[in-house]
Amino acid sequence: MSTASAPTSLPASPSLRERKKRRTRRLLVNTSLELFTERGFGNVTLDELCDSVEVSKRTFFRYFTSKEDVAMAPTQDLWLTFLDVLETAGLGPADRPVLLLIQDTLLTALDRTTTDDWSHRVLLSRNLAERTPSMDAHGLHFCDRTTRAALATLHRRLDIPDPSDLRPRLAVDMVVAAFHCALATWASETGTATGTAPAAESATAPPTAPSSDSLSAHTRHAFTALAAAPAFPVTPRQDTSRGPEQAS
Repeated sequence: MSTASAPTSLPASPSLRERKKRRTRRLLVNTSLELFTERGFGNVTLDELCDSVEVSKRTFFRYFTSKEDVAMAPTQDLWLTFLDVLETAGLGPADRPVLLLIQDTLLTALDRTTTDDWSHRVLLSRNLAERTPSMDAHGLHFCDRTTRAALATLHRRLDIPDPSDLRPRLAVDMVVAAFHCALATWASETGTATGTAPAAESATAPPTAPSSDSLSAHTRHAFTALAAAPAFPVTPRQDTSRGPEQAS
């Protein structure tokens, strides 16, 4: 009798319709970042963006709610993946600290999201947000929605007896803050390494493309610093009139 095991079923490939939708969405993101970077966010109308991609505004609104939404899609995609991992992945052993659970969830999301030129799109989007107040406001609103969704998932999947317990919310906020620190450091070092100033950044990938592995490494470093932050010892300055550069 044959002892060969039954063939393992492979994940179903995306349908043609789904692949077309993904291509359209990707083209909208890439084109918007290119136009906004070259001409300025406020100097590109939604009609011009749609004309460049050869889609109608009705099609645009199937994917995004606004110019700000499409311009911030790279980082938003990461956090949407984070929510998906938090909802579907295993939660690990019992009594696992919730902070570590959330950190590992974000690192898994980074591994799943950082493909192709995603890192370069994140850099362009971040540079645009730094000089576009409406994008910054949109990002704050998205962050609030994401935090609320993450908390709802944590309370649904974990045994948290007190719904008003502040610790899950504080854990989410700390992970978000640590990632923002990592992203800022990574973006600063990437801009220096490629020799591109934010205002003149090209939408075409530079010769040395920003590395998603480097962003993951910065995120891990930020998480390590976060763990040590509560016990970080400090000593008051003897002369508070002098700045750090004059203290030596």
